[in-house]
Amino acid sequence: MKLSDSTIVKLVIGILILLIGGFLIWRYSTKAYSPEDVSIYSEGSFKMEVVYNRPYKKEREIFGALVPFNEVWRTGANEATIFTTNSDIFVDGSLLKEGTYSLWTIPMENSWKVIFNSKMYPWGINLDKKAYREEEFDVLVVEVPTRNLQESLEQFSIYFEKSNELVLFNLAWDKTKVTLPIKR
Repeated sequence: MKLSDSTIVKLVIGILILLIGGFLIWRYSTKAYSPEDVSIYSEGSFKMEVVYNRPYKKEREIFGALVPFNEVWRTGANEATIFTTNSDIFVDGSLLKEGTYSLWTIPMENSWKVIFNSKMYPWGINLDKKAYREEEFDVLVVEVPTRNLQESLEQFSIYFEKSNELVLFNLAWDKTKVTLPIKR
């Protein structure tokens, strides 16, 4: 039995609609548990922006368990976290050129390595649940000490604060916080 051209076109369109619909449902359901957020710092024409997904603690042990120590973390959930600056900046004293970077971290017990990577990745992890990051595209790696928070923070947060001549770039979740000083 030979299918007509119009039947084949209708089948292909139907399959595409099912695939796209399934992808959108899957994407929406993952965002419901770890919603996307944007953190922005701007001063005059200078702007920094971070797009990331915010997982919840949900009574889980976070660092050293859900997020293992000494392993690359996508720094949030779902897609890789994206950091953009429209000007050259100094992150903890090291130059980071104007541009867009994927942001990765390696949490350790007393410090974190924060990694700015020049490659954009389709998702934060692969099917083996390993970070997509490719080390050869690392542009800047800085190590900063952790600080303990008195109160547990339920949802992962990235935010900027102004402090004199510096902009403080903060990553915080559960009872852990790291801060990177940024200067223009």
